[in-house]
Amino acid sequence: MEEKRIEREAQEWVRLVADDLTRPADGECLACFVARMLRAFGCSTTLRFAMRYRDLRAPRATGLERRLGDLGGYCDCEIFRNGIQLAEHFLERDADGYARWPEGLPVCQRVRRGSTQWCGNWSPAGGQGPC
Repeated sequence: MEEKRIEREAQEWVRLVADDLTRPADGECLACFVARMLRAFGCSTTLRFAMRYRDLRAPRATGLERRLGDLGGYCDCEIFRNGIQLAEHFLERDADGYARWPEGLPVCQRVRRGSTQWCGNWSPAGGQGPC
């Protein structure tokens, strides 16, 4: 009986920690959140982080999945490969002139609560991504 109680408590603790680790920061935009999550946890070939953002910060944004799909973002990493990229001044260039993401992400410029827009750190296009 004691083993079952310890197991339940451990599972609850893991659930609480996971919830904390995958929660958008106050004012954090969709793109900064998803990029941060991809760096930490990788892509699951779903929109799990984009949908988590929506569920926690903008539950009325029922068209988000369609909107991301219209950009070619059918999973979290495709948002950046096909739809948006870091603004040019954040990208680093290699010796051949190819752009790549910097080691660390820029500080989010923040958006209003309930928004699924991205902040000024991002621009349309694609090609480079965090994964």
